[in-house]
Amino acid sequence: MKARSRPAFTVFQLLVLVSLLALLFSLFLPAVAKIRAAANRASSQNNLKQLGLAAHNYYDTIKALPPGNNVNNFSAAAHLLPYLEQDNVFNIIDFNKPIDDKANAAPRAIQIRTFLSPRDPIKTVVNDYGATNYLFCAGSKPSLKDNDGMCYQDSKITFDKIKDGTSNTVMAGETLKGDGGTKALDVRRQHVALDKDALKNLKDESGVQEFKDSKNIAGDRCARWIDGRFLQGTFNSSRTPNDARPDVSCDGLGGLSALRSLDNSINVLMGDGSVRAISNKITAETWKALSTIAGGEVIGADF
Repeated sequence: MKARSRPAFTVFQLLVLVSLLALLFSLFLPAVAKIRAAANRASSQNNLKQLGLAAHNYYDTIKALPPGNNVNNFSAAAHLLPYLEQDNVFNIIDFNKPIDDKANAAPRAIQIRTFLSPRDPIKTVVNDYGATNYLFCAGSKPSLKDNDGMCYQDSKITFDKIKDGTSNTVMAGETLKGDGGTKALDVRRQHVALDKDALKNLKDESGVQEFKDSKNIAGDRCARWIDGRFLQGTFNSSRTPNDARPDVSCDGLGGLSALRSLDNSINVLMGDGSVRAISNKITAETWKALSTIAGGEVIGADF
């Protein structure tokens, strides 16, 4: 009986097939990456929309927007918890004691999904604290006290005070967390930490030399959603998005900041609850105009 031959690939055909599959896979990967990036951006924008809706519901109840931080350093995010379906967390916070008091150990350690952007691969910065990717805008001035934005120290802004219009004023913005490092490697992850006295004499180039020399470096930006101090729960418009210069915090009382991302834009929440993507190319003048509630500035065409 004659054996029947069975069709099979030659070595050359197998090599051609593998090469074609590798080519198709290499073409497919960028498409998958773009789809994933778009999905992450949409998810982050949805988080900001939830914060905006919560802020408006808070306003309807309290008749003012939440402060950026208060005497015990609680953040605007902490005040919004009941309006984000986080009543259980809100109810175990003792707002009469500082955020770092042992009475608040349990709530401050909770990770809240709405406060985390999927565009940032880092989820936790320091132990025993839940992190955030969303900071509330104190305004255009370095100090959190007596600033000119929506959410500064002990602020109680009402809509009638927002003369520039809620659609032209930033309430909150997306940024990257620190990585916990203490060496100056990347301004997107580390910043310069100075004492409170430095706040009086800040200049545009403050922090630049310290970062070059890797001195006074901190990597705890956005480490604590419960904390309303500068670079924890609040920011200002002193630097444009993804500025090459480092952020500077003066003992949490204020400083210099830029919202950070891994690409060429950041997401911001406007006062009317809408969400916009802001390009790195926005001018400093337009960016500062967007951060103030009653500056009377003309918003540039780059917005």
